[in-house]
Amino acid sequence: MEPLIKIQNLTVGYDKIPVLENVNLEIYENDFLGIIGPNGGGKTTLLKAMLGLLKPISGKITFRSDINGRKKPIGYLPQVRHIDRKFPITVFDVVRSGSLMQSRIGLNTSEIKQKVEELLIDFGILNIRNKAIGDLSGGQMQKVFLCRALLSNPEILILDEPDTFVDNRFECELYGRLRQLNNQMAIVLVSHDFGTISTYVKTIACVNGVLHYHPSNKITQDQLNEYNCHIQIIKHGDIPHTVSQHHF
Repeated sequence: MEPLIKIQNLTVGYDKIPVLENVNLEIYENDFLGIIGPNGGGKTTLLKAMLGLLKPISGKITFRSDINGRKKPIGYLPQVRHIDRKFPITVFDVVRSGSLMQSRIGLNTSEIKQKVEELLIDFGILNIRNKAIGDLSGGQMQKVFLCRALLSNPEILILDEPDTFVDNRFECELYGRLRQLNNQMAIVLVSHDFGTISTYVKTIACVNGVLHYHPSNKITQDQLNEYNCHIQIIKHGDIPHTVSQHHF
């Protein structure tokens, strides 16, 4: 089977200074990859390279033929902390902005509008369609941007720390939704909360200057230490939690 994305000997960074070196990774249909690692380890840098926002210093990223050229686009949900809440745009228009890729697969304006409304209904947020993006809670914001990412019917959905600034109830709803979506698309999920995502992901990549791929969702503290991944798994009863090693 041909991978959706194939990363070969990738070195990427900023101003020719490497953040990640010699990364090799393949992502296939219906994969659910969890990416973990410390702050500054290169998780978001890897996503930017996959999205075409950063050019490799060396190595290459290739896409399956139906994704190359974005005939089947990649959906992306950014970190909420990076959203400009003062920008004057409504919920409906944020979701509709995901249609930039739809023009390549033949949807007209009325069809796009209908699909936006269907997504808002599906996520239970049609009642806030005219709200300004800056007036939303963290959970509402994540739903809006997830709708935006799904509007283009992506083959791959990439999420950068979607559980940041949301409450436990929405977090459970989010991961339940991602499990359903994984039947239709591959998912790449960056998170600091390994204890939570390990219930849902199928494979794990630890990123800290380099990438170590683990072909299951079961990983031990010894393996994390061996991968130089500065995450600690802490047990509270039967519920695992994770924190960075320098947590206070």
